[in-house]
Amino acid sequence: MIRLRDIHKSYAMGPNRLHVLKGIDLDVGRGELLSIMGPSGSGKSTMMNILGLLDRFDAGTYELDGERLGGLSEARAAQLRSRYIGFVFQSFHLIQFKTAAENVALPLFYQGVPRRKRMRRALAILEQVGLTDRAGHLPRELSGGQQQRVAIARALVTEPKVVLADEPTGALDSATSFEIMKSLQEVQAAGVTVIIITHERDIAGMTDRIVHMVDGRLDWDRANRRRDPEPASEPASALAAQG
Repeated sequence: MIRLRDIHKSYAMGPNRLHVLKGIDLDVGRGELLSIMGPSGSGKSTMMNILGLLDRFDAGTYELDGERLGGLSEARAAQLRSRYIGFVFQSFHLIQFKTAAENVALPLFYQGVPRRKRMRRALAILEQVGLTDRAGHLPRELSGGQQQRVAIARALVTEPKVVLADEPTGALDSATSFEIMKSLQEVQAAGVTVIIITHERDIAGMTDRIVHMVDGRLDWDRANRRRDPEPASEPASALAAQG
């Protein structure tokens, strides 16, 4: 699904340039669940932005689903993002005055989908993530875990081939993080490629493969003996209450 070859990226810092990515080679298979780890400043977020067509690279090649990308206009990049990529963020990025269903439907609005059709699609996706009964609630009326599931539903509403999740469990407690990762595993099981940035080893342990970055380079890249760690020792009733 994704192939990076010798990707470089730098930014101007006054009279100097900061070289953030230094020759990244990476293949991500169709339907793979991959985690990216590394210390702050290692280049994880820059690489995620390039994968999501939110930033341009300086040199190298990027192929997405067999199409070589490079020198894209903003309009073409936006078109490819809409077609291929869904995003999930640590801070949810939900619009506070819109309901869960309206938040999920928003990407379809930008695609010009009629309101009735986009709301039907949003409700169907909310059902998939177990939030049918919260469709009419505002974000402030939802738990952190429920808000993140709304964000996952929003990422899926356009039927992307790739979901990019930047610290999707970073703002959540361990039990809720476990539930979010189970949701992302279900997304993968439906055939979607999922790439996660995380600093949590337990979260990375729930993925098929771990890539570790240091100083703008891949330090190591290895298949993972995927495990599903037990959530923190909280009763099922407490977990359900957290959403």
